[in-house]
Amino acid sequence: MKTLRLILGDQLSTDISSLQDIDKHSDIVLMAEVREEATYVKHHKKKIAFLFSAMRHFAKQLNSDGINVLYIDYEHPENQGSLFEQIKYFCQSENVARIVVTKPGEYRLLDDMQQWQARLNIDVELREDNRFLSTPEDFALWAKGRKQLRMEYFYREMRQRWHILMDGKDPVGGKWNYDAANRQSLPDNITIPSPTRFDPDALTKNVITLVETHFSDHFGSLQDFHFAVTRKQALTVLAAFIDERLAQFGDYQDAMANNKPWLFHSHISFYLNCGLLTPKEVINKAQEAYDNHQAPLNAVEGFIRQVLGWREYVRGLYWYKMPEYKTQNYLNATRSLPDFFWDTNTKMQCLKQCLSDTYNNAYAHHIQRLMVIGNFALLAGLAPDEVNNWYLLVYADAYEWVELPNVTGMILFADGGVLASKPYAASGNYIHKMSDYCQHCHYNVKEKNGSQACPFNYLYWDFLIRNQDKLGRNPRLGMPYKTLTKMTADKQRLIQEDAEAFFTKLHNHEEV
Repeated sequence: MKTLRLILGDQLSTDISSLQDIDKHSDIVLMAEVREEATYVKHHKKKIAFLFSAMRHFAKQLNSDGINVLYIDYEHPENQGSLFEQIKYFCQSENVARIVVTKPGEYRLLDDMQQWQARLNIDVELREDNRFLSTPEDFALWAKGRKQLRMEYFYREMRQRWHILMDGKDPVGGKWNYDAANRQSLPDNITIPSPTRFDPDALTKNVITLVETHFSDHFGSLQDFHFAVTRKQALTVLAAFIDERLAQFGDYQDAMANNKPWLFHSHISFYLNCGLLTPKEVINKAQEAYDNHQAPLNAVEGFIRQVLGWREYVRGLYWYKMPEYKTQNYLNATRSLPDFFWDTNTKMQCLKQCLSDTYNNAYAHHIQRLMVIGNFALLAGLAPDEVNNWYLLVYADAYEWVELPNVTGMILFADGGVLASKPYAASGNYIHKMSDYCQHCHYNVKEKNGSQACPFNYLYWDFLIRNQDKLGRNPRLGMPYKTLTKMTADKQRLIQEDAEAFFTKLHNHEEV
């Protein structure tokens, strides 16, 4: 009697819980390029190419380790189109006594898997995902009885628990958070290291051809595919970040620049989220760089906070609040996504640049996602379900467990303040301060009203006016609302008229 071990496309780790205690002589590992998972939202072409290639390389690695892998590629004649139907098809032809799978990162899929045992009449063992540094149960225990679920306090406890950047019971350097030191704009003459690149091998080239054939109507470009697709390559990306960019990552992690999508960021979220890297090894490498005086504390702490803090926190929050979290819409936002989210045709240079980076690379760094694209989605009142689907499909590191809390909670404030203490809303001045986008824009960031005014300027105040009943008493918005009360009625009317004219153009599919 065989044990079937299912490996999902984002579980590409030899240490994954579903592979522990495997019997190489009798057990079979099943991996499948499933149509349902590739198309339930129209994922970016590069995202599909990256995952399919990484899956094929991982299967090849398992085979070389003596593990029997049944790999069902997208064009395989026995591809059943969904995970359940693939499992069912295999079990009908083989003498399977047990199915072992690590829990998926999406509520939808876990809910389906929990029905498999009854539907198949076979024992199905769902194991915890051991690649994270906290479990959903850990988070639920931490959250119990708290009025506010702020990441900062979760992060501090994670630092203490794993003894990361600690001096006994105190944080190294005397402070937990050095974010205030990490907000410098990019100097004109700074040298930015190139991202680590890999030429596609024959296997990857075959995948790219497959994606061109079967997913031609999906968002994004397949040109210049250079991602890591093996663990060895992913480790090379990590090492290059530590050696070449970590030291300046802290200073410039919030900076943005035209035609410079990669900057000093790590570019490892693809590999962390699909299993080619693990958070503990990434954190250890960063701490070693600090211990060896290779990178300053503000850079190392800022990076570790993203991995040990945000990444673990949003996963915990996702499982703690699902499934209700997916339907949250505190600000009653209903406007559809503008056309330029798909075709990048807009006169707003900041959005054009960030959306073009996304289209070309299936990547944009966190400030582009939050303070340009996300800021616009918030100010324009875009519908949370549409925004969530967009973020899920366009980024190669996006899975619902990480995407949904960041979009619903941090970007759209659609959860009413569960994740963030205030909406991350900003006028054009923030974008001007942190980038050179405004220098190349059709609009004038210094103009507040009128046809040449930066739309972020009047949309920011219109957002506050529209949502004053829900946001007016937020203590962290006290200053802008105080400024709003000082504006004349005529000034507020001009703001609302400019916003309405802008929204009318969106509705009429005019270029803005």
